[in-house]
Amino acid sequence: MTQGANAGTDTVRRFIFERQPVRGHWVRLGAAWTALRAHARYPTPVETLLGEAVAAAVLLAASLKFQGTLTFQLQGDGAVRLLVAQCTHDFRLRALARFEEAAVEAIPRSAAPAAVFRELVGTDGRLTVTIEADEKGSRYQGVVPLEGHSLAESLEAYFAGSEQLPTRVLLAADAAHGAGLLVQKLPGPDDEESNASWVDAQRGIARLEPAELLGSPVEDLLKRGFPEQDLRLFRGAAVRFECRCGEGRVATLLRALGEEEVRDVLKEQGSVTVICEFCQRPYRFETPDVDALFPAGESAPGPGEIH
Repeated sequence: MTQGANAGTDTVRRFIFERQPVRGHWVRLGAAWTALRAHARYPTPVETLLGEAVAAAVLLAASLKFQGTLTFQLQGDGAVRLLVAQCTHDFRLRALARFEEAAVEAIPRSAAPAAVFRELVGTDGRLTVTIEADEKGSRYQGVVPLEGHSLAESLEAYFAGSEQLPTRVLLAADAAHGAGLLVQKLPGPDDEESNASWVDAQRGIARLEPAELLGSPVEDLLKRGFPEQDLRLFRGAAVRFECRCGEGRVATLLRALGEEEVRDVLKEQGSVTVICEFCQRPYRFETPDVDALFPAGESAPGPGEIH
């Protein structure tokens, strides 16, 4: 196995079975996962699902060829009504989850992971993957039902239905890390050797436990999972948290609302606070900040929004 740099966290790495139509990707997040939640608080079951979704978004972005933004979205009738994880082609992340707190609290602490997953997403949900390419404004979207008893199984169903690629996925998350491992059978000769390699790949990922993804180096994981395979592990790419919000964007939004409305809020509340819907970061504008937004005699721009 060829080893490379970037073996730690906040890294995504590709590997292949030498001379076989099987490839895989591995990701583990640390600081990026922590930064993503710096201004948000999620109950443990929601946090775990969100961490798995973020890892899944990175694995998807790594396995597809595109230049732009990939959006991994879950919608259901369970405790989590909406979950969105976005990853760009160069692995910049942001994510959010909207949930009903009472419904999450009602989930028994002793419930099995499969039962927790179904309580979170419900029985009538869907998984949507949207790719918005930078060039020519092209857009692709794939939608599949939320099948199975885990997010990993739902992602496998997406690859089978939308990409026609046999895929196996392992996902894990806790308060400190989010991680994932994916193996795929690529198009190629349907012969005995290639089929045997795919069977071995599936057995290999089944040997690993989700919790192992959170702490073990990728080299160790691959050796334990696929001891009989000749693997090539490529150098990693860095993954980082990056939201689109910023003081400049918020200032543009406030100016678009109009001076009268902004000053009414300032007068009523003593300051104007805008919270980013994705990262939950608050932006606070005091009286001098508002005065700077609306210089005397300067007209405001047209309507706008922050997202």
